Amino acid sequence: MTGESAKAENRTRAGGEDGAITRGVSGDASAEGRRGGTPASGSRLRDGSAPVRGLAANKCFVCGPDNPIGLHLTFRLEDGVCVSEFTPGENHQGYPGVIHGGMLYSALDDVMANWLYLRGARAYTAKCEIRYRTPAREGEKLELVGRQTARKRKLVEMEGIARRASDGEVVAIANATFVVIDEEEFAGVVGS
Repeated sequence: MTGESAKAENRTRAGGEDGAITRGVSGDASAEGRRGGTPASGSRLRDGSAPVRGLAANKCFVCGPDNPIGLHLTFRLEDGVCVSEFTPGENHQGYPGVIHGGMLYSALDDVMANWLYLRGARAYTAKCEIRYRTPAREGEKLELVGRQTARKRKLVEMEGIARRASDGEVVAIANATFVVIDEEEFAGVVGS
């Protein structure tokens, strides 16, 4: 991350420029790039509390490092957006050579969710709409970008875009509403 993008990220975490979430992770940018988007050790939420530990989604199909059949995507924050890369394989197909739309949806859902998670927020997808523009192909690297577009109280509107890395063509766009929950609600969702 460049010095300028690190400064922009710190402004974002402080509630600047893109209207970042109220309960974001403060401090250095060391949470970026961790597998599965686990917040950095020692990071604090704006209210001074520590993020939940031990509840990382290690078995998540998209980002879980402990899921033997998962996608194993990693996420990082760059210039106010969450980014990842995904190169689908032959086991991700629907029709021959064409990636199943559910695989692409799952990757986009996670890049949007990790925009929130890497800022210390816990949330779940309430609804999502996806528009597939062109087929994604086996072996074709995709760039994923997630960002917040609006927020009203606990509802956060997000956008996820998948582009072909080779030419930048948009493969799919997702628009979703996430519901932000507090740590107690989150513990109830995950059964802790």
